[in-house]
Amino acid sequence: LQFGPNEDLDRYPRDIDRDENVAKENGVDYLFYPSVEEMYPAEQTTTVEVVKRTDVLCGQQRPGHFAGVATVLMKLFNITVPTRAYFGMKDAQQVAVIEGFVTDFNIPVTIVPVDIVREEDGLAKSSRNVYLSQDEREEALHLYRSLCI
Repeated sequence: LQFGPNEDLDRYPRDIDRDENVAKENGVDYLFYPSVEEMYPAEQTTTVEVVKRTDVLCGQQRPGHFAGVATVLMKLFNITVPTRAYFGMKDAQQVAVIEGFVTDFNIPVTIVPVDIVREEDGLAKSSRNVYLSQDEREEALHLYRSLCI
């Protein structure tokens, strides 16, 4: 759903062992790992359409991405019924879309924006960093460092 034409759910980096270790180190009691089939059925008949906040920035380059995010979150929020959900400001547009989504659908969850967490070298942490070559990582760091001046 939220994966674009050149993105692949099967290639999306997942490291359950690492996730479990990080959760344990941070006092998390439970982890929820739904199956791919449960979250992304072959024949999805209903989706959430996001009509605002998606025609600029990342959303402009990835049509349908935030509709996929909202659809998956609708499923997750219905399954888990959280009181709070935490989203990193690494993707501020996504946070804005999610805040609008929970308001529009009266979903009783508080969205908590979280500061960007960075690697030791300053690169924003992301499971997708494994896709970066050393040169691409250096370029990303150069961009970040130039913004900090």
